[in-house]
Amino acid sequence: MTDVPVRRLALLGGGFSTDTDGLLDDWVLRHARTPRPKVCFLPTASGDAAGYIERFLAAFHPRDCEPGVLPLFRRELDDDALRALVLAQDVIYVGGGNTANLLAVWRAHGMDRLLVEAYERGTLLCGISAGANCWAEGSHTDSFGPLTCLPDGLGLLPGSVCPHYDSEPGRRASYRAAVAGGALPAGWALEDGVAALFTDGQLTETVSRTAQARLYRLQPDGQGGAHERPLPSRRLPSTK
Repeated sequence: MTDVPVRRLALLGGGFSTDTDGLLDDWVLRHARTPRPKVCFLPTASGDAAGYIERFLAAFHPRDCEPGVLPLFRRELDDDALRALVLAQDVIYVGGGNTANLLAVWRAHGMDRLLVEAYERGTLLCGISAGANCWAEGSHTDSFGPLTCLPDGLGLLPGSVCPHYDSEPGRRASYRAAVAGGALPAGWALEDGVAALFTDGQLTETVSRTAQARLYRLQPDGQGGAHERPLPSRRLPSTK
């Protein structure tokens, strides 16, 4: 009887692009399915920004992994090679930027289908900001300028996601209103510094790199508002 792969994804409120301690990235690697995982960075949401790619490679080359980058704006792989590359990865790490643009570009290249296939085969999917938004059914985003709702995503995580819950003005009130009014389904709000692991769509671990960072579960309260529940997290020990 063939074992069914465990399907996992992680929402990150930080990582190499924002933090100096590397705690959340190390936590991601510890959840990879192999001791020396292949980690592929997808910088699509930033338009494959060169500086972002350089920061990823500088952060992950010293680690015990095999880092790589998959650009799509200057794509060089045919469909078969693209599928082979994606399915060979142990971790797919999606960077921040514009969530709406990210999803549009992925669909143009068939990446949405490939990422779902990789997820079903046991590849750990993760990302920060837009790279966290993309896995859910919907998200809270500034992809169109002002903060708004994007009822669109890959749908691997039921509900909605809101990043930067504590660090960007207006995020908290706007996301609460979206959930309360039904513009977005119940979901998860991440403060900067927290990370959450979901296994088969269920929350299985929450960690933080600071004492203050929290993950929140938001649900309509049935009275026109939203109930916000902070969830316990394990503080990651500093390596310094």
